[in-house]
Amino acid sequence: MSVLRRIADGVRARLPELRRRAGAWAARADAQPPARDFAGALTGDPGLRVIAEFKPASPSRGSIRPDADVRAFARAFEAGGAAAMSVLTEPEFFGSGLDRLEAARTACSLPLLRKDFLLDPVQIDEARASGADAVLLIVALLDDARLRDLMQAAAGRGMASLVEAHDRAEAERALTAGAGLLGVNQRNLDTLEIDPGLVERMLPTLPRGVPVVAESGLRSRDDLRRLHAAGCRAFLVGTTLMEAPDPAAALRGWLA
Repeated sequence: MSVLRRIADGVRARLPELRRRAGAWAARADAQPPARDFAGALTGDPGLRVIAEFKPASPSRGSIRPDADVRAFARAFEAGGAAAMSVLTEPEFFGSGLDRLEAARTACSLPLLRKDFLLDPVQIDEARASGADAVLLIVALLDDARLRDLMQAAAGRGMASLVEAHDRAEAERALTAGAGLLGVNQRNLDTLEIDPGLVERMLPTLPRGVPVVAESGLRSRDDLRRLHAAGCRAFLVGTTLMEAPDPAAALRGWLA
């Protein structure tokens, strides 16, 4: 079974309990202040825009920084010039949870992306209740109707959706569903292999009016500059910043 399917099976196993608490999550989401403008943070100017990611572990790397203080990273990412912050909330494979998202919300003013494997609208309320301003939606996990449902649920909460594709067919599905932010993940979530040229090959085939976020396999400032020259304006960077002794300085160097 692919890694993606194993993760999704774990999410499905947790959904019944989550649905039993749907009313409480909705009430907490209702009580949140207005969401921060995640999409605007990525499209405000033509320069490099980095979504800095907090990720204690991953299926491809194993443990990265399991005891990392998300508040310290949130402050470092903001000081380093990140446009937004992504927080993994999946517990089994990424060693994180919603408590990290809630803590990040108190530590910085950056728009926050909940990065998880979302399958049900109740997870949208859960995300908003925990301080997320945007959610990641993975096309490979969702049929067209569910993708639209989740995008609409996010929009109803004032949240952005970063809709993630790994190939042209998935990108077409995302765009047909109305995606306003398209993520192109260079990592195959079935095999965990990286295709470092994927974004560059896909960019010419995508509508110019839809902002594209490059994801995975971004290891240096040169990677960002190469993709920026090809027309990409936003980048999600996780492992490299998590491993950096000084994440703020590392990020400032990338954006210099």
